[in-house]
Amino acid sequence: MAIITELFYLPSIEYFSAIWGEDVIYLDLEENYQKQTYRNRTQIQLANKTETLSIPVFGGNKKIKTSQIKIDHDQKWLNVHLRGIQSAYGKAPYFEYYFPYFEKVFAKKFDLLADMNLALLTVCLKMLQSYTQVQKLDERVANEGNRDLRGVINAKKSYTERSIYRAIPYPQLFGLDFVPNLSIIDLLFCMGPESKSILIQSQKND
Repeated sequence: MAIITELFYLPSIEYFSAIWGEDVIYLDLEENYQKQTYRNRTQIQLANKTETLSIPVFGGNKKIKTSQIKIDHDQKWLNVHLRGIQSAYGKAPYFEYYFPYFEKVFAKKFDLLADMNLALLTVCLKMLQSYTQVQKLDERVANEGNRDLRGVINAKKSYTERSIYRAIPYPQLFGLDFVPNLSIIDLLFCMGPESKSILIQSQKND
C-alpha cells in the first residue's frame, strides 16, 4: 500500500504525518495547477506572527499542469524567503546543521516549481531519516487502490477538520502558545533528530 498526494512547497507537519512510515508516495504532477494552495506556499513562525511564504509563479490562472508551472524569478521572492527563514529559525538548536542543505536547493534557482519542490521534499525526507521513496504518479498506480490523499490537505481548511494529524507540542522559539502544523522546517530546526518521534506521535488514524 502506498499514498498518492500532491507536491507541496516545504510541506506542513500534517503532510509528513500522513506519509510517515509509507514505503512509497506517488506525486501527481499531471494535475491542473491550483492557486492559493500549499503547492507554492508554506507557513513559518516569526517573533510576532505566523508568516506565509509564497512563491510567485507564471500561468497560475490557466489550466496548466503542475509539472509545467514556472517560477517567476523576476519577483524577489527568494531573498524574502531566505531572510524570513533565517529570522525565524536562526537561533533554533538545529538551524546551523540543517539550513545549508536547504540553501543549496534554493541556490539552484529552478525554473520549474515542481522540480524545486521535489528537491526540497527529498532534503526533508533525508533530514528526517525517512526510507520513504518518492515516485511520480502514472495511470497504472492510480488504479491500484492506493490511499489517495489528493485534495485532502487543503490550505482553506484547518487540520482539525481532517483525521490525519494531531498536534503534539514541542519547544518553539517564539511566544508562549504552541503554534501547530507549520512547515516541517519548524519541527526540524527546533527538534532535530527528535522530529521523527514527534511525527509518529502526531499520526491520527481514527
